[in-house]
Amino acid sequence: MKLFHTIEENGKSKGAETQEASSSCGNISAESVAKSEAAKKAPGVKVLGSGCARCQALERAAKEALAELGMDATVDHVTNFAQIASYGVMTTPALVIDGKVVSYGKVLSKDEVKALLQKVRG
Repeated sequence: MKLFHTIEENGKSKGAETQEASSSCGNISAESVAKSEAAKKAPGVKVLGSGCARCQALERAAKEALAELGMDATVDHVTNFAQIASYGVMTTPALVIDGKVVSYGKVLSKDEVKALLQKVRG
């Protein structure tokens, strides 16, 4: 990604300079941003969290709920904090169904997850 800056002195344009865009974490490419956005919108169930006992309990509840409803029981566990933050989640564990954050900051029971799955997926 390129940034273009116009340098002005006394109101007159002197030209433009180009530099690579970067963040404190390194260079960010448009491709990596697009991949991240596509992953967030992808269908499926995700648990966002560090992998602590609470996150693992939510993952188990989600797998059990999916199995009881006869849905694909694959649950992705996202532990990368940058990816978690990209969902706008600041408190974990969080549950994402088909790209939509449906719960954060608490461990849901299997029945609560089932209700959310039925609401989101119909």
